[in-house]
Amino acid sequence: MANIKKRPAFVSWSGGKDSCLAAYRAQQSGFNLRCLLNMMTEDGKHSRSHGLTSTVLQQQAQAMRLPLVQRPATWDNYETEFIKVLQEFKAQGIDDGIFGDIDFNAHREWIDRICGKAGMTPHLPLWLQDQLILLKEFISLGFTAVVVATQADILGEEWLGRKVDSRFLNDIAGLNNGITPCGEAGEYHTLVIDGPLFKKRLELLKTEKIRQDKHWFLEIHEAGLKNK
Repeated sequence: MANIKKRPAFVSWSGGKDSCLAAYRAQQSGFNLRCLLNMMTEDGKHSRSHGLTSTVLQQQAQAMRLPLVQRPATWDNYETEFIKVLQEFKAQGIDDGIFGDIDFNAHREWIDRICGKAGMTPHLPLWLQDQLILLKEFISLGFTAVVVATQADILGEEWLGRKVDSRFLNDIAGLNNGITPCGEAGEYHTLVIDGPLFKKRLELLKTEKIRQDKHWFLEIHEAGLKNK
């Protein structure tokens, strides 16, 4: 790993556990995390990946003391806009990108393609690793995450707001509905609120459970930062 020591990198950021664990591993291996990149809806109000508000993601980045780059995009121009941002990073001397994907080949092919077009080198620290083991590592490292979205036909509204802890791990592992432990198929999404990468803790002060089409969302109306 000596060859990557202090090399600047951006993190493709959802705000959730997988991108966070990937960022942590990358930092531990020697990368200099320069910024987080999150793609937003075309109105700039919510993230494309987890439906989190722009404000909450900004507060999360503040808690980590890392710059957050947010770029609005439609689904039609998502790839084009993503490549544009990578080209901007490249011009700033950032040649490496960190991604939290685990096992979908289509995602890996997309990452390789867009990074290739931007002259970037992608790194996937979690790729093809056992999801239960990844969850255990995330928890044992001291990260705290809460469930902020679920597929309604797989996980009900009672899962919203739950912490990703040992009990959560056991409950997920005990389900017999084909769910992937890390929710890699989109069964659930999380928001990380504390952990080794955080200088402050993100506190969720006012939330509401909302059903939209086939998903449940934990709408975060108010959040704040708390000293650790």
